[in-house]
Amino acid sequence: MQQLLQAMIAVRDGDFTVQLPPHLEGLQGKLADTFNEIVLANRRLANDLAKVSMRVGGEGQTRTRVNPANRQGQWADMEDSVNNLIRDMARPVETMTEAMAAVAKGDLTKTVPLETDGRPLQGEFLRAANIVNRMLEQMSEFSSEVTRVALEVGTAGRLGGQAKVKGVSGVWKDLTDSVNQMASNLTDQVRNISEVTIAVANGDLSRKITA
Repeated sequence: MQQLLQAMIAVRDGDFTVQLPPHLEGLQGKLADTFNEIVLANRRLANDLAKVSMRVGGEGQTRTRVNPANRQGQWADMEDSVNNLIRDMARPVETMTEAMAAVAKGDLTKTVPLETDGRPLQGEFLRAANIVNRMLEQMSEFSSEVTRVALEVGTAGRLGGQAKVKGVSGVWKDLTDSVNQMASNLTDQVRNISEVTIAVANGDLSRKITA
């Protein structure tokens, strides 16, 4: 019994290498065999978790899962819990990656879903999804406004068009201002050319095109 107690203390302290002598007889033999099986199950689970942690957290292999090992009861529950945790953490990352990949291909319509497997995102997952979606919304608005101004000024000839993107700041505001300044300069130049052309047609050669 003293040997069993020492082995149990070792396991309590996280040592899953300890084993009781095999081939004992009677009740002691059954206790030793059962104890060794428990320790072996702990060691295998610990090794599996370490491998999955390295592959998912260290190598970014988010599709890695704890392999089924014919565990039963709460052993199986722990295995399922770890796999569910990986799935729940990986899915939002995957959807954000898909959205960013779509942006890289010029598709601004794909957004990050605010739920996964029918369950709404919460906490940092929800915050990150909202940030990405807001960014995509701003990019889409900016793209639409630039296209609209280009068509109005460059194609339809409706001078004075300006891009209007709500709530932008930083680089987005700078880009919007640059587009509007370009459209304004183009409008001024076209109007100036038109005025000079009309003046020349009326015999006034004193008018000049200003830079």
